[in-house]
Amino acid sequence: MRIAIVLNTTWNAVNFRAGLIRSFLANNHEVVVIAPADQFVGDLKKLGASFIPICMDSHSTNPIKDLYLVKAYWRVFRGENIDCILTYTTKPNIYGSLVSRILKIPVVNNISGLGAAFINRPQLAGFMKLLYRVCLSNSRHVFFQNKEDRHLFVREKLVKEARTSVLPGSGIDSDIFCSSKSIKSYPKFRPTFLLIARLLWNKGIREYVHAAELVKGSHPEAKFQLLGGLDIRNPNGVDSSFLESYKDGTLLEYLGETDDVRPYIENCDCIVLPSYREGLPRVLLEAGAMSKPAIATDVEGCRDVISQGETGFLCRPRDPQDLASAMLQFINLSPAEREEMGLAARKNIVINFDEKLVIESYSNILLQLES
Repeated sequence: MRIAIVLNTTWNAVNFRAGLIRSFLANNHEVVVIAPADQFVGDLKKLGASFIPICMDSHSTNPIKDLYLVKAYWRVFRGENIDCILTYTTKPNIYGSLVSRILKIPVVNNISGLGAAFINRPQLAGFMKLLYRVCLSNSRHVFFQNKEDRHLFVREKLVKEARTSVLPGSGIDSDIFCSSKSIKSYPKFRPTFLLIARLLWNKGIREYVHAAELVKGSHPEAKFQLLGGLDIRNPNGVDSSFLESYKDGTLLEYLGETDDVRPYIENCDCIVLPSYREGLPRVLLEAGAMSKPAIATDVEGCRDVISQGETGFLCRPRDPQDLASAMLQFINLSPAEREEMGLAARKNIVINFDEKLVIESYSNILLQLES
């Protein structure tokens, strides 16, 4: 089969779908990735996939720009002799599905999260539900990354339940994400917390800083780090002046952004994700695979990964005091308890969130399409 993978960034394909692409190629499928070009195009081609650049403004709600995207999908899909389309992220899921429906090309969607519209903008959420209802009506299958999102789409009659299932996120390669450092080897415990995310307010950045202030009151030795890129075009993006106010590093250490999070996870003690809503957060999979406990909000997606008191702690969303309380719980664990929690986190990821489970699910859908 000639399979098109349609996303909002080439980075997404390289970082989250590389194993899936390799699997398709190993089974003699052709893979063409359709996404805006970025610095990861070369890495994508090294995987063996073809690439077709397309213009997309992921943040815009301008219907004229979206119309241009629809026309671009029409041109590419019609001209590439595609047998199956796999879509990821909001605009490919909506507009890619719409065009595939018109062209009668089978499409499989992946709803990795519902985004800021479902959190902060109820009127826009209503319009998006209408779009999803129309555009997903002919999808061969719709994958979700947590059961709450799946239930919402089925309850709102946006998609038929029989055509849906839940994936363990994008999956994780636990051979690539692993840790060689033992907690018992630390000579003196100076807790280091790390938040890895795009710098968006709905990732809980403000709550993280407030919680850090509270914890520092009783544990001045604790370190609080932040890793991730600014997204100034996003209306929900953290502004650079916020980071500037913490540039002395006494409360918050900003680490910038990176293409490889593993060294940063390796050198922290606990990952923190105080997000308002998630699909199934990749960073919690990466942290768990590297035997790191995590503290996350008790929201969709996060609670699918964290087992309270076993692999980490859950706290209330938008509540810095409860987040600080969870951090203090972690600090008060003994070295043996921290190590046991980290080992339980890795075991959970290896058993329940391995990349092979994602690949198997997609392979089964392709077999149905081929038969």
